[in-house]
Amino acid sequence: MKLLKLLLVASLLCTLSFAKNLTYGEVHNMPSSVEKDYYIWRFISLKSTTKEEAKAIIQHASAINSKLKNAYIKKTGYAPKLYKKNSYPGPKQKKRKTKYGSSTYFAAGINALEHKNLQKAKQYFGWAQKVAIKELERDQANFWLYLTTQEKVFLDALLKSKNPNYYTLIAQDLVGGRYPETITENLPNRSVDFDVTDPIDWTKLKYKLFNPRENLSALAQKYRSQKTIGPYTYIKAYDSEYTRHYFPMPYRDAMSKLSINRQAIIYAIARQESRFIPASVSTSYALGMMQIMPFLVQHIAKQKREHIDLDAMFDPYKAIEYADYHLDYLTKYLYHPLFVAYAYNGGIGFTRKLIRSSHFQKGTFEPYLSIEKMDNIETREYGKKVLANYVIYRNKLGKPTRLLPLIKLLIDPEKTDKFRD
Repeated sequence: MKLLKLLLVASLLCTLSFAKNLTYGEVHNMPSSVEKDYYIWRFISLKSTTKEEAKAIIQHASAINSKLKNAYIKKTGYAPKLYKKNSYPGPKQKKRKTKYGSSTYFAAGINALEHKNLQKAKQYFGWAQKVAIKELERDQANFWLYLTTQEKVFLDALLKSKNPNYYTLIAQDLVGGRYPETITENLPNRSVDFDVTDPIDWTKLKYKLFNPRENLSALAQKYRSQKTIGPYTYIKAYDSEYTRHYFPMPYRDAMSKLSINRQAIIYAIARQESRFIPASVSTSYALGMMQIMPFLVQHIAKQKREHIDLDAMFDPYKAIEYADYHLDYLTKYLYHPLFVAYAYNGGIGFTRKLIRSSHFQKGTFEPYLSIEKMDNIETREYGKKVLANYVIYRNKLGKPTRLLPLIKLLIDPEKTDKFRD
């Protein structure tokens, strides 16, 4: 029995071992990027890294998040400070023409509705529509103008939108119309000289992608393969300035083993999290196609009694496996895809607190108002996007699904979650 306990302890220690051999030279030579910052964090966290190496390598970081800061303090005893900005290229952004953006006016409109000031809300929504630059912002404003005025002109504007989002899907449901067009290409299974599991290969591709002199159509063609479907559709969407809406369905050999519902939510989350880039790294070091945080990788590995390195999340099959495991836990308590999305992004504790509050109860403009008035902006917008993705993917997977009936379920606790009695 004593030997058994020792073996169990050793097994758990092995499971929690995430050491990866990195040298100063390897990390130093990586191009500036969030991916490099992640490896700087990994390098500083190694027991073998000296204080002098940590002090030198930190100056090659582009940004310092809490993980990198804490690792540096633990290694050196001092807070990190960057003496120069190590920037890297990013996507081009449209400049706003007004002092206040559409989102500012829209938030004021929602606040006015919460305070029962319908006329003021209409005014703010009108201003949000007028200054909107992005199609999604315009659809959002038109949706709420229609809800608050019931004027058909705003519904008609939504029906004309080609953007398949939360607002336009509901608008089409109101008239029994067809959802906006989405693209799911059947790509050839040819070999491409690119390692989709290597974050630094992805960094180098981004340098080309965000180079204004690059021929993006030709660049996309190089990656037109089922094996590189994530980079390919990423380039194509970016080249179209996101006017073409790609909904790829990769890794069918792994996904088809899951239920349609699970496939749809995994695809919906992956599209929002990474646009199916297996080697993606976020500024908080969420990892891989499913953007799983290091602490959650560690927890799941312990539960599964596995010995893996964090970089295993760059393998899309492993990412799907771990996301599926995590979703098993979330769906014990949450039955609605919107709430599952909230929990995946903001945590199950946050989601429990949210749905036990004054949100998602019967009332004027509900449940639409509850969806918009969340204080956590990231999780709020994430939920709407994942929910729309989920509906689109269920249809692509052969399960005819409409969004409006799902929205109506949100004020029925028995059909959405275990947290409301």
